[in-house]
Amino acid sequence: MATYNRHLRPTMTDIELLRLFATSGEFEHIHVRQEEKMELSKLAARVPIPVKESTDEPSAKVNILLQAYISRLSLDGFVLAADMAFIQQSAARIMRALFEISLKRGWAQLTKLTLAFSNMVSSRVWRSQSPLRQFKGVPEIVARKLERKSDIEWSRYADLPPQDLGELVGVPKMGRTLHRLVHQFPKLEVTAHVQPITRSMLRIELTVTPDFEFDVKVHDYAILFHVFVEDVNGDLTLHHETFTLKSVSAEEEHTIMFSVPILDPLPPQYFVRLISDRWLHSHTVLPISFRHLILPAKFPPPTELLDLQPLPVTSVGNKAFVSLYENRIKEFNPIQTQTFHELFKTDHNCLVCAPAGSGKTVCGEFAILRMFSTESHGKCVYIAPGEDSAELMCEKWKKIFTDLGVTVSKLTGETTPDLKILANSQITISTVQQWDMLSRRWKQRRAVQSVSLFIVDELHLLGGHEGPTMEIIISRMRYMSSQTEGKMRIIGLSASLANAREIGEWMGVASKSLFNFSPKVRPVPLEMYIQSFDGNSFSGRLLAMGKPVYNAVTRHSDSKSVIIFVPSRRQAQLTAIDLMTHGETLGRDAEGKGKNFLGKSVTSRELEGFSNAIKEPALQQVITAGIGFIHEGMIEKDRTCILDLYQNGSLGVLVCPFDMCWKIDDTAHLVIVMGTEYYDGREKRHIDYSIADMLQMMGKASRPLVDSNGKCVIMCHTPKKEHLKKLLYEPLPVESHLDHFLHDHLNSEIVTQTICNMQDAVDYVTWTLLYRRLTKNPNYYNVQGTSNSHLSEYISEMVETVLGDLEESKCSEMTDEGEVSPLNLGMIAAYYYIQYTTVELIASSVTAKTKIRGIMEILSAASEFASLPIRQGEEKSLRILANGLTNKLPGNSLYNDPNIKSLILLQSHFSRKPLSSDLRSDQSKVVGESIKIIQAIVDVISSNGWLKPALAAMELSQMVVQGLWNKDSVLMQIPHFTKDIVDRCESYEGEEPIESVFDILSLDDEVRNDLLRLPDHKMADVAVFCNNYPNIDVSFEVHDADDVTAGDAVQISVQLEREIDEDEMVDGASLGKVSAPLFPKEKNEGWWIIIGDTKRNVLLSLKRVSLQHKQKLKLQFMAPDEAGDYELTLFCMSDSYLGCDQEYSVPLSVAVGDSDDDDDSSDSDDE
Repeated sequence: MATYNRHLRPTMTDIELLRLFATSGEFEHIHVRQEEKMELSKLAARVPIPVKESTDEPSAKVNILLQAYISRLSLDGFVLAADMAFIQQSAARIMRALFEISLKRGWAQLTKLTLAFSNMVSSRVWRSQSPLRQFKGVPEIVARKLERKSDIEWSRYADLPPQDLGELVGVPKMGRTLHRLVHQFPKLEVTAHVQPITRSMLRIELTVTPDFEFDVKVHDYAILFHVFVEDVNGDLTLHHETFTLKSVSAEEEHTIMFSVPILDPLPPQYFVRLISDRWLHSHTVLPISFRHLILPAKFPPPTELLDLQPLPVTSVGNKAFVSLYENRIKEFNPIQTQTFHELFKTDHNCLVCAPAGSGKTVCGEFAILRMFSTESHGKCVYIAPGEDSAELMCEKWKKIFTDLGVTVSKLTGETTPDLKILANSQITISTVQQWDMLSRRWKQRRAVQSVSLFIVDELHLLGGHEGPTMEIIISRMRYMSSQTEGKMRIIGLSASLANAREIGEWMGVASKSLFNFSPKVRPVPLEMYIQSFDGNSFSGRLLAMGKPVYNAVTRHSDSKSVIIFVPSRRQAQLTAIDLMTHGETLGRDAEGKGKNFLGKSVTSRELEGFSNAIKEPALQQVITAGIGFIHEGMIEKDRTCILDLYQNGSLGVLVCPFDMCWKIDDTAHLVIVMGTEYYDGREKRHIDYSIADMLQMMGKASRPLVDSNGKCVIMCHTPKKEHLKKLLYEPLPVESHLDHFLHDHLNSEIVTQTICNMQDAVDYVTWTLLYRRLTKNPNYYNVQGTSNSHLSEYISEMVETVLGDLEESKCSEMTDEGEVSPLNLGMIAAYYYIQYTTVELIASSVTAKTKIRGIMEILSAASEFASLPIRQGEEKSLRILANGLTNKLPGNSLYNDPNIKSLILLQSHFSRKPLSSDLRSDQSKVVGESIKIIQAIVDVISSNGWLKPALAAMELSQMVVQGLWNKDSVLMQIPHFTKDIVDRCESYEGEEPIESVFDILSLDDEVRNDLLRLPDHKMADVAVFCNNYPNIDVSFEVHDADDVTAGDAVQISVQLEREIDEDEMVDGASLGKVSAPLFPKEKNEGWWIIIGDTKRNVLLSLKRVSLQHKQKLKLQFMAPDEAGDYELTLFCMSDSYLGCDQEYSVPLSVAVGDSDDDDDSSDSDDE
């Protein structure tokens, strides 16, 4: 190594590299014998690269023998052959070491040269020779003839047909073989999409397409490629990572995303190279030109944190307000102090950007208290990024604001109850999607217009998954505020942003109300350590991190609390066990006792009681060592127990998957991020955590009033280290992604008639953040300039494309003049809050003969399930599940397809199959989302007037809610009922057979107890279900039944009445609540009332109602065009329970009508 450090240079030739190789310490014992000199001189004349040293020197001998080995020269002396064997064994290893050294130093030319020599040694082929020599079985004479054709470039061989290749080498029979080998040679097609993030950082997205025939016998199961980004001169390696092409995905496109620094001054271009790790000449170069690159505008400096006297909590004035804080804190932190006046003393819109853990929630509370002090009937809406964050905030604020008599509620996602919640609550907490759904019809909803304070938290997520919807709701509320008389205040809370000024201007925030603090400004200072790990294998890196994690805990935790974030649920379990093992082996004290991570006043014996109560075996093991882990699929009771033990200090270490950072409210003295990537099964690659996730995890290392500082250790892959440093130490630039998600939002505005023409759509876009960012960073959005003409052309083209797509999917229609109007499919998509592509799929897939199986397949193919995660190794589990499904999947099904996964999970739900915790949480998402899509399917089918598919979809809704097949016994809906209990009930020989839930109710207690054999607490659940099970009386009347003529409008009045005990009348709120243990959400009953003709498969009229006690409704439809007697059917279908549907025969006599009279009456109706 000392020799290499002294003599390695960035630009070395082949001669210099071989001379350096020959001086390696490994060969110091090789000497030149007298009898070898003659043969070495002959070999020196035959090797391709000149050897300057005399053959008397050992280094010359090493050099000559290495070249002789690559050239496949035969040796005469046995001793010389032994020396050559020793040299060649070390050669590949040493060249790999030189490759790694030059790669670490960023020397591009030497990196390529050492990699090439490494491959030359392993394949015994020179770069100047034919690449086909790397295949076995290519005759020497053929290879030499190809090498003589130096005028033909290697890249052109792929275009030649077999006949030409045969003629080229003079052996026509070899044509086909050569053609096959040429097309088996690894070759990649590469395209790049470049986006400037800041003036010093560029994001490159490579699309890699294999352009060769992958053969496992030739290429093995995977080929490794190196991805290099070099500067314009090819001297510096700006970025390096590896890409593995596997045989199973050899025909698919692959995406590689990474960030590279932008050098100053801006160079004319960079080069992206993909070089095979094993194959010589497998080398793809893509120049990326910066000729038309427009870098984003410079970001303004952050807000300076002033050295102010911290305000005491009494500053809020009102005694009731002071009581909210005096038990928690004595004084406000510097960030809260500096923002206090604008938030609490004025009604201005404000934007507060500060690092996670800075107390921004209290800043939001200042605005709420201001609203209470100035408006007695003020309403506040708080927007959380996701369901878990909303749940945490709701619990937190309920505790805080209860003493003030303030009603804090959270929206449910169902429009009717949500409007009541909004009207009756002073503080309403909502997710981004829930508020988008509710505020779409703001013109008709007074409750939405009456909002006086609108707080949006985690605004930096504008660049994330929820970003486009968050952008729309803020733009909508700004527009609504400008159109209504009521003054609404908007408050934004965010992590530190680089472009906070533009976001503030977009939200209507004046410069003095904008606070954008630096990421380094924290109330509790944060020490950050970034530790990098080499190795291309993701699992190998995680394995290598095991001991460093233990060392970081012992070195940095100071016996205080620790949270470790890992990539997956499985890794959480493994890391907890590793920590415990390392503690027992490495942390032994003088008495030989292993180290544990228990709280100071807790012993292992005290935790054994909790350990026995926990069901997860691995958790039982680690909890007595003071370590706990949680994950999303864990039993709620276990998770609550672990979090309680961590909060009270009994457990010193908590391990959890990275996505749980949004779902837990706990903090720690030390946070360890173990790996910064997770596996995405759809992409079949590892993807970096979003920067928002990283900031949230780092923010957990903050315990105000407890610690004087926090610590964060981030363990990452070496190529990511510099990129992470840049993102974590500097403010985050936020860009809009609305241009990719505009279809559904424009569709909803067309339905509400906010957009009636092309110009309205363009005006709508001007209210968004996207419009403001187009001029600031045009190249990010593929805009070629910043002039008004560039801008208007881009927006018009984008709007035209979106409206064209909506018209093509039959969601809206557009006239030649640009007038836009909604169609039925668009209205259904907007009403049920589903994607326009899903409605288009439903409409194109459903037919008059579709049955439950078909509807199930349509449901699982919905775009809503495209984001379902596919974890590493999950395909195997899904394949095993698929083998036992009731409805078999097609043979060509891809198990890494989220839609196939959703179909498997749905069928497993109906069959009540046991699943792993990860699949169980995914199943909950699929089942919870399915109901609104099924309701949309029913509406699409009813628009076509098909009866049988509509009834099938309604049955599917019942199956989804209760987790049963429609062929199963309806008794299986009842909680705790098993197959054995159902068999006993069905074989019961009483006066009447037991076939329905009502029959269970009518049994004598003794008989029921004997049949069910359940303990009292389970019998109580059975009783609750049976009492909630709907018993509906249906009565109907056909208006003017004796006077119905062909083509006339027919009206039927239907009355529904629930049979309930007098005792239950008191609790009206519980009426209509569905008892469904397997359904993940709370649900209210819904009923479809249908008039149809079963013989003709015609659905004449449909209404959906939510029934509590009584409900009256009218159904209207047109009488058949032909006179005669018809036997129609009235269906009363539940959307939640199996076995309680009803159908009644509706006889209808249609007389012959007078066509002239009909025309007159229709004219008068129109008038």
